[in-house]
Amino acid sequence: MKEISINGTLRTETGKKASKLLRQAGNVPCNLYGEKRGEDGLPVALSFVVSEKEINKVIFTPHVYLVKITIDGTEHTAIIKETQFHPVKDNVLHVDFYEVNPNKPIVIGVPIQTEGLAAGVRAGGRLTTMLRKLNVRGLYTNIPEKLVIDVTPLELGKSMKVGELSFDNIELVTPKEVVVCTIKMTRAARSAADAQQNA
Repeated sequence: MKEISINGTLRTETGKKASKLLRQAGNVPCNLYGEKRGEDGLPVALSFVVSEKEINKVIFTPHVYLVKITIDGTEHTAIIKETQFHPVKDNVLHVDFYEVNPNKPIVIGVPIQTEGLAAGVRAGGRLTTMLRKLNVRGLYTNIPEKLVIDVTPLELGKSMKVGELSFDNIELVTPKEVVVCTIKMTRAARSAADAQQNA
């Protein structure tokens, strides 16, 4: 799993007005949640702020990062839990991070990459990938940068589901019946099949 480092500063003021001023100054308000809980049993958030330029390195990328956040000199290891975007401008408004423990599993979406020339593509079909990421559970030290899926055996008109996949040291938590990729019949493949039947 790729790592990236960002620097943040503790927030002294919270609330909508303070957040608006932070954004106007080119910063993004963030929260870091960990194992610490309040008297009500709910997670306690550490509020901090990161420059928009720093946070964009983590958000606008196809990679899934383990984020090393240094807040006023103290380093925390975290993953992104949730990101809020502006509905029109699409810039980042707020980010929630979740602090991770090397001994406790996390659930995170990992990008998939298909490899191989599918049998159905050789027969004239077209490979369509239905998902960009699969949700996995595991220790963050075991989570790969991407999940490589061999589509070579996939035939024309056939699909590959999550339940048919497995990877070392991690558990797939995306439902087993979800289709990952499929080989769709093209006009050329249909014509070739019709020609064979009529021959």
